[in-house]
Amino acid sequence: MKYFLTGGTGFVGGHVARQLLADGHDVVALARDPSAAGDLDAAGAEVVEGDVTERETLYDPMDGVDGVFHVAGWYEIGAADPSVGERVNVDGTRNVLTVMDELDVPKGVYTSTLAVNSDTGGQVVDERYRYAGRHLTAYDRTKWEAHYEVAEPMVEAGLPLVTVMPGLVYGPGDTSAFGDALREFLRGDLPVVPRGVAYSPGHVADVARAHLQAMDRGTPGEAYIVGGEPATLVDLFDVIADVAGREPPRAVSPVVFRWLAAVAGLLEQVVTLPPDYRTERLRVLGGVTYLGDNSKARAELGLQHRPLREGLEATVRQELAQLSE
Repeated sequence: MKYFLTGGTGFVGGHVARQLLADGHDVVALARDPSAAGDLDAAGAEVVEGDVTERETLYDPMDGVDGVFHVAGWYEIGAADPSVGERVNVDGTRNVLTVMDELDVPKGVYTSTLAVNSDTGGQVVDERYRYAGRHLTAYDRTKWEAHYEVAEPMVEAGLPLVTVMPGLVYGPGDTSAFGDALREFLRGDLPVVPRGVAYSPGHVADVARAHLQAMDRGTPGEAYIVGGEPATLVDLFDVIADVAGREPPRAVSPVVFRWLAAVAGLLEQVVTLPPDYRTERLRVLGGVTYLGDNSKARAELGLQHRPLREGLEATVRQELAQLSE
């Protein structure tokens, strides 16, 4: 089979590309800068220049493929210019899905996120849940718009699209805020973590495999939560610390971070704060939960996640090796 892929130079998309190639498929990977996609080219992908925000660049590489994986997305918490999220997450998704529809591609897989639900308030929600409140971050908001105002209406109009919803994705090379925090801890620079913050973490290789399972077994028109089993941030760093042979960071009340977020919100009206001290970064540490029930994906897709300790242990050992180089 021949697949068109966006986001192949990213964390999850890179793993999706390599798993497709390992399974014997042909991959056409879109890249704004093909010179930055040398590893995909070396792995056997056909790398083509293009941008999800420029619709005209999508037609030729998508023409004649058997399926589309739209993994590309903007992810930045506390961004100075959140309008980029609108262009990439919302307009980019509209462009990719519109071209897929116009070219009659038989099936697509779209990477949404549990963050469309913002704070689930401790609930482990399933695919029927639909959040309608104020979003915590521009990322949450723009992914919600892409999911519910772009993808869902096109699905209702007949687009053969399967939506996957990862939670926190971890693994070696993770460039998210969690990956940054993990490396800060390993360098001895993370003294505290907030209690109450919780996710549905999944190793990047397992989340990528869920994308392939969605293409193979997913029902068009359906969404699947593909995060792992719930775990708190304190739980995650307890495991990380144990693997690294160190004391875990001190767990503190999330009220501290909610108070700091309020102060940052006032300061941001007059000054530009460093990214780690912006309102969004602090707000998501104020006891929020991004939790989802993956029962449907396990039953219908065959989703499997490696045990959390196994995945984190391999991640920590590889990150320590990188830091020691």
